[in-house]
Amino acid sequence: MEFTDQLAALSTRAIKQKDIIKTEEATKNALVMPFIQALGYDVFDPSEVIPEYIADVGSKKGEKVDYAIVSDGKVTMLFECKNCGSNLIDCHASQLRRYFHVTTARISVLTNGISYRFFSDLEEPNKMDEKPFMEINLLEIDPQIIPELKKLTKNSFELDKMLLSANDLKYTREIKNLLESEFASPSQELVKFILGNVYTGLKTQPVIEQFTPIVKQAINLLINGRINDRLKSALTSDEEKKEVLEEETIPTKETGVVTTQEELDGFYIVRAILHEVVDVSRVVHRDNKSYFGILLDDNNRKPLCRLHFNTSQKYIGLIASDKTETKQPIQGLNEIYKYANKIKETVGFYEQAQSA
Repeated sequence: MEFTDQLAALSTRAIKQKDIIKTEEATKNALVMPFIQALGYDVFDPSEVIPEYIADVGSKKGEKVDYAIVSDGKVTMLFECKNCGSNLIDCHASQLRRYFHVTTARISVLTNGISYRFFSDLEEPNKMDEKPFMEINLLEIDPQIIPELKKLTKNSFELDKMLLSANDLKYTREIKNLLESEFASPSQELVKFILGNVYTGLKTQPVIEQFTPIVKQAINLLINGRINDRLKSALTSDEEKKEVLEEETIPTKETGVVTTQEELDGFYIVRAILHEVVDVSRVVHRDNKSYFGILLDDNNRKPLCRLHFNTSQKYIGLIASDKTETKQPIQGLNEIYKYANKIKETVGFYEQAQSA
């Protein structure tokens, strides 16, 4: 199974089980061990994964970290697990920091089975950073993170390349969070900066307070304007495209057809959804200029769904029993899971017809 497929399957599992997992041990067995397995490490081979790894630290004897990942005989990653539902921001992970200092590991992971926070020593050698360089949430997997996470898999593990990426990821993440915070509630520093370019009077405290809501309104207008422009573009594009469901699917060899990574990621999510009801080898894709089709048995008369990702507003096309298509807007790949039951029902239509 492809790495993206495995993550999608883990996401499906996490969504189903998160509310019934009550203990740290259950979190490890149901979510963390499968995650480590998805990275390519055999959780039942102590030469690759050491559970309850002990490394005495000064006067602290017999302390254990939940899992140590071993590569070429050296500890490369440490995992500390908390109960599913725990707020990782409130977890100080002091034990993980101590172990990071005395082992050869350069990557440490703090997890509650749903969220995985990856740390390194980018700021000071041999001292775990206070902030993670990467975080992945199984309930909302960011497709842009997947290639970075793949660098930590057993078959692709290259520590030096990962650490170079980690530095960029860490600061990109922090800048993104800062911008989100400023857009939600502009700081005095941001208001002063903007006033310096648009206001000629004295920047007194009353002036700053007067302009703060104006700056926030301007930011909201800018963002909403961009969104409206994209929606108009998407609607115009959709009006120009009137697809007929039973038309022959155009093969991907056709000039001008480009299959994007996002379309493939969507395909893997659909496969992960359907692995419970059908052999996923029967689920295939065919791309063409109008849409990215996902079919059963490589048969264009058995469409399972369609991904319309060629405009800024993305849609998933759901197929009814009469083979009509209904487009549903989605904001990201994870929203495909909202329509899991509908996609499974479509498989059922074809299977019932075949057995009739």
